[in-house]
Amino acid sequence: MLAREVDKVIGLTKAASQGLNDKRDQTRIEHSIEEMLQQRIYALVMGYEDLNDHNSLRNDLAVQISVDKPSSLASPSTLCRFENNITHEENIHMSKIMVDNFIQSYKKAPKEIIIDADPTDDAAHGNQENNYYHGYYKHYCFLPLHIYCGKHLLVSYLRPSNIDGAKHVGAIMTLLVKYIRRFWPNTKIIFRADGGLCRDHILRWFERNNVSYIVGYTCNSRIIKATKDLMARAAVDYEKTGEKQKLFDQIYYSAHTWKSGDRKVIVKAEYSELGKNLRCIITTLEDLPKELYEYYCLRGDMENRIKELKLDCYSGRTSCHGWEANQFRLLLSSYAYILLDSIRRLALKNANLKNSTCATIRTSLLKVGALITVTSRRIHFAISKYFAKKEIFATAAKNLILLH
Repeated sequence: MLAREVDKVIGLTKAASQGLNDKRDQTRIEHSIEEMLQQRIYALVMGYEDLNDHNSLRNDLAVQISVDKPSSLASPSTLCRFENNITHEENIHMSKIMVDNFIQSYKKAPKEIIIDADPTDDAAHGNQENNYYHGYYKHYCFLPLHIYCGKHLLVSYLRPSNIDGAKHVGAIMTLLVKYIRRFWPNTKIIFRADGGLCRDHILRWFERNNVSYIVGYTCNSRIIKATKDLMARAAVDYEKTGEKQKLFDQIYYSAHTWKSGDRKVIVKAEYSELGKNLRCIITTLEDLPKELYEYYCLRGDMENRIKELKLDCYSGRTSCHGWEANQFRLLLSSYAYILLDSIRRLALKNANLKNSTCATIRTSLLKVGALITVTSRRIHFAISKYFAKKEIFATAAKNLILLH
């Protein structure tokens, strides 16, 4: 019920369904596009990742009530046809709604936003379209790109794995930045990513369009030579103290393939019992080298968000044969994440679970036993008085009611 209520507050599935074309004979259908979309996403929110689960879920009274249809819902075969009929244009519409939801979550334009991007592996299932072996992950997979702003998920873009990890990042960031600036023209935008997405053409576009960036970079022989004195100091300090040493500095460096000249490189020279360890980042931001490097390291929190999407919302369940169907499934999992994150952000903002993972929210507040009584006038959910999280549940429900 919390997922249903938060969906009504943010209007996510309603907005998404309005851009999906129904090609069926309208005189012979029983289940609307919006109902099937909600049925599928709410099931993912509750932890049911497979279409086969809907053999039982379609007759579950709580699920029926959540989609406002107290009768049998769509069968697995109907949902399968629904997924496999999705087009490229409809997936684009679904992706746009994710960005709209992010923008609408702010009452006024923020002064600054930090956009984190990172690819991950998505294991393939059999002989699927664009199914390739990836040498780094050492299995057949896809290589989806995810873009977050804090805990907000903005982009889930499915890609084949036989490509450069930074492919399409420039195009997606171009579209994303231009779209955001239509609503927030004065907001400072910072792009943050690891070295796998550091490409000259992407950084040049950021520089031309007033987008700040802080990205990882591989330390090559020229940078190692330029920082040898810094590393030597770290080694001497380690010999004196016996404790790990970290020294920071900045240099200006230009690779032979760069077309825009020197860029500022922040270097961290670390020396410990394991020996020397040199790390580099490139940035346009202004601050002390140590603060800039620590600011870059905060991008590691996005790894937790990707973990939530993969493990808690089953984004790896891309087992259709067709490419667009798999992109749609990735978006369904992304929508499930957005609903769970919206519960965390809107319903639990002053509760003990406000920093919990999606899985904890599910097991604590959503997968709860209840006695459902249906009369001609009302539907009554009776939850046990011994329910351990009843105060938090009541707070979450009250917060959502106040937002209607």
